[in-house]
Amino acid sequence: MARGSTRSLEVNELTKQIIAETVAEEYSRIGITSDPNSLYEASDSNYRRDALYKAKKEMPTIGSWYKTLSKKAKENTDPNYQFHYSYLIKVMRQYVRECNGQMAYFDGQSTFELLEGAPFINLDISQLEERFARPLAQQVLLSWIWEKYVKKNSEDREKATKKRVLVDEAWMLLPYPEAVEFLNKMARRARKRNVSLAIISQRFQDFYENPEAQAVLTSSDTKLFLAQDKSEINYLKEVFKLSEGEAGFLVTCLIGEGLLKVGSDTAILQITPTKKEFEFVETNLNKLVKKNEG
Repeated sequence: MARGSTRSLEVNELTKQIIAETVAEEYSRIGITSDPNSLYEASDSNYRRDALYKAKKEMPTIGSWYKTLSKKAKENTDPNYQFHYSYLIKVMRQYVRECNGQMAYFDGQSTFELLEGAPFINLDISQLEERFARPLAQQVLLSWIWEKYVKKNSEDREKATKKRVLVDEAWMLLPYPEAVEFLNKMARRARKRNVSLAIISQRFQDFYENPEAQAVLTSSDTKLFLAQDKSEINYLKEVFKLSEGEAGFLVTCLIGEGLLKVGSDTAILQITPTKKEFEFVETNLNKLVKKNEG
């Protein structure tokens, strides 16, 4: 957040140390330690829907972290630290509710829980501001999904089920090195937890210009290419070793046609979604309005 707000190079190891120390103080303040039981209130267990449960403590928020940071800034007189405190206080105000920050919707308790057993969960952030808020929300959600969805799936290996994480408009994450690193981690490690990663993007040139991001795509064994613009086809040919025939097909194919590559095998296919599937993927506003009116 701190770096992305300004794309500043001033975020260095000392800045990260201040952030980490303040976060640690926040968790210590509410009594959360390495003991998993410290995540819950000390009161007796309660009943809910005929089952025992423990009440979880309220977690620290950006707002509470900001208050602790401001307090530490006043107490610390070391000039080597003052610049970094001042920088963090200025750029993080926009995330704090009490400061009426324009992105204060990141400041608060998590209220969403993954529905166990649901066949499909869509986390829609399409209405967020595109330049920074949406990529940041994508990164926050990916981190949360890794902890709550991917890692939990392998806690009991006998009960681990096949799951898939789909990241749409992935090109929006590429300007942020931490996000690219996270996608690489997901691509490498999720399969060990019986979870696969699917990257969806309409802009390949952004991946082409970022070698670390290229690795996310090229490490995938299965790739699906839909119709491509002539301006980008040469990038695809170079990275994915497409033949002249394959490249020619991709710049002339019709809607719904695509090229599927699995390992060294390639096949041309026609994709015809069912009516029910179209309810999830239709983006034509005129068709959506007509459907609602009908």
